[in-house]
Amino acid sequence: MKPSALVFAYHNVGVRCLKVLLEHNLDIKLVVTHKDANNENIWFNSVEKTAQEFDLPTLTPEDPNTPELIDLYRNIRPDFIFSFYYRHLLSQAVLDLPISGAYNMHGSLLPKFRGRAPVNWAILHGERETGATLHKMIPQPDAGDIYASYRIPILSEDNAIEVFNKVTLASELALHHILPGLIDGKVIPRPQDISQASYFGRRRPEDGEINWNMTAQTMHNLIRAVAPPYPGAFTVIRKNHFLLEKSHHVNIQGILSRPGFFIENNTLYCQGSDKNVIAIPKLYCNGKLLTPEQFRARFGQVLLPDD
Repeated sequence: MKPSALVFAYHNVGVRCLKVLLEHNLDIKLVVTHKDANNENIWFNSVEKTAQEFDLPTLTPEDPNTPELIDLYRNIRPDFIFSFYYRHLLSQAVLDLPISGAYNMHGSLLPKFRGRAPVNWAILHGERETGATLHKMIPQPDAGDIYASYRIPILSEDNAIEVFNKVTLASELALHHILPGLIDGKVIPRPQDISQASYFGRRRPEDGEINWNMTAQTMHNLIRAVAPPYPGAFTVIRKNHFLLEKSHHVNIQGILSRPGFFIENNTLYCQGSDKNVIAIPKLYCNGKLLTPEQFRARFGQVLLPDD
């Protein structure tokens, strides 16, 4: 008899991991997901639509932990509960239901970067690798024993969507390789090293504002970490809103007395507090793409904050 599963899922990781469960012939009794928020940029795939394609029963509750829903889950009698990028914490009453345990896929190499937006935080901190981790769910978020992990590199020019796509694949691979052993009960988990743990909260669009005391590398990390489809890194100078969509490392030294923008050889640069420099190949001003020629015509060769 096929093992049964109750699945909580959202986002691209949710879609790909749901398909892994189907590939391994799990009997998915119910998929619980989210309704897309009206104020959110929905650039990712839909778990709800994917579940409908496979004729899987689906719910989109505001709260997955109500007594009525817990009764429904109990009647399903799942062997497993899986959570794949689902945004709500599950109560202990829910976690206690499955016969063979409840497992979550997290987008970092736990115990580092527990919590929300792990890909963005990893880039912000200049990490050169991250990955995906399947762990047992306990009441403390992202703190349970580790069953599988898969590493991926973060290249120096990678932005958030590029890293997130790698993490999505890492999630799929980690689950695919561990699932047979998990079903057979033959996987021995390892506890997380609490001394290495770090926890981060959600990020807001306003967190993308550039602080001109940042080094050039820190600016570069911020620009990559919040690049579209995320809200983007920005600064406001002379009441103009500048969105820095991309940046590149360059081997030149800054020429300004303090941090700011400057143009040299028809290339726009941003100088950090350490006098190092990054190139800005794509800059928007008040929502419109600004070429170096247009920048020079409006602001001159140099534009400093608080000018």
